[in-house]
Amino acid sequence: MTAKKTNVTLVTIAIFVATFLTAVEGTIVSTAMPTIVGDLHGVNLMNWIVSIYLLTNAVATPIYGKLADLFGRKRIFMIGIMIFIVGSGLSGTANSMQTLIGWRALQGIGAGCIMPVANTIIADIYPFEKRARVMGFNGAAWGIAAIIAPLLGGFIVDQLTWHWVFFINIPIGLLTVILIALYLHEEPHTAVGKIDYLGSLWLTLTLLSLMYGFQVLGEANFAWQTVIICFAITIVALILFINREKRAPDPIISLKLFKNRTFVTQNLATMLVSGFLIGFEVYLPTWTQGILGLPASLAGFAVTPSSIMWIFGSFLAGKFILKLTPKQTLMISLGFLLVGSAWLALLPQTTPFWLFFVIATILGIGFGITITSTTVTSQRLVAAKDMGVATSFNTLARTLGQTLMMSIFGIIMNGTMNRGVAQNPQLNIGMMNKLINPQIASSLPAKLIPVLRTILYQALHNIYIAGVILILLAIFVNSLDYSHPKKVH
Repeated sequence: MTAKKTNVTLVTIAIFVATFLTAVEGTIVSTAMPTIVGDLHGVNLMNWIVSIYLLTNAVATPIYGKLADLFGRKRIFMIGIMIFIVGSGLSGTANSMQTLIGWRALQGIGAGCIMPVANTIIADIYPFEKRARVMGFNGAAWGIAAIIAPLLGGFIVDQLTWHWVFFINIPIGLLTVILIALYLHEEPHTAVGKIDYLGSLWLTLTLLSLMYGFQVLGEANFAWQTVIICFAITIVALILFINREKRAPDPIISLKLFKNRTFVTQNLATMLVSGFLIGFEVYLPTWTQGILGLPASLAGFAVTPSSIMWIFGSFLAGKFILKLTPKQTLMISLGFLLVGSAWLALLPQTTPFWLFFVIATILGIGFGITITSTTVTSQRLVAAKDMGVATSFNTLARTLGQTLMMSIFGIIMNGTMNRGVAQNPQLNIGMMNKLINPQIASSLPAKLIPVLRTILYQALHNIYIAGVILILLAIFVNSLDYSHPKKVH
């Protein structure tokens, strides 16, 4: 019998649908966040809705990458999406912040598979010279989601309930599973190595303790003892992980990758950029709703241009990586991001809504070049048998940046708001809950709204100053790279 051939076109569509699934998830939840917080009464737990998803996503990502190398992309991809679908459905049934956070953890475990394995499949079915172009088209899913998700999310929040923003993932996820099941055909995978269970355990413990420690730091009132214990566990688990990977016959993450300076600098830079990215996407709708008083259906459009221009940035990345070194390509993208982040940090409280479109356009180009070029470069530097691990590590770096920075942004946000509220005896933190939900902000005393908005502006202003620092650090890291990359042997 002749082996069935992969239908490249339909599999590519399936990957685009999976990317759309991830893109819709981020944009809709960001759009609905003020309403969720207002309904479930927990501005201090706001960051956990995003952070727990990113935390479990990060823990699962490197394990999925190794499993995809061992057992094939198709099987692992489908399993991950099904876990994501179940987590989404259960998140939609949540009636408390704690329940929502728990189901978001499950959703994140499934999501840890989607992006790294999708990018690995692209690397499998397309040659290097076409790969960045396809990732550029893949970025179109973000652009489409950027247009549809704010409208859909705003409609759901305004006309139905926020619970439905999670249910939207179910039909899209099922469509992806069907397309992959029918049209992606691989050579039968027989695992040539054993799963490094002990390495996986130490890696999981390292990531969980590290990120949980940062999450605790992000809370308004935290215990230093908990933070110290978490970081102590992180150090011990990391040492045990490194020692295990040195001796493991088939390590979960090969330490050879970290001997390549280009691989390290590319992934460190994308981690820093992703930290800024999550702050931009999560807190800009908070600005447009809480400070400008716009409805959820309109506020989400503030980030739309960045998603659309991500496509253009990806196309530029495809051209740059064929002609320039990774160091040069990344420096160009970081230039765009420095201009956009600095502009955002300098905005006054009276900034009109349309100006966010201009800034988001500049940032979108920078994000598109950075994320696409670092992913393709990470894949190019390793042998084919390590493609899944390298791709998943790049995704892990981005997720780590987002998770850790959400905690730091939470510290900045809560600290600034608490200081502002403490300075005015007429205010309380509950009023900040109401302010960032435009549906109930009008119930606040009119004379207090300007003061509350000034406090929220100062908190967001401080967050975006931190964003500029992240981009400057990324520029410094990139300056340490080789002028010409060397492949991992």
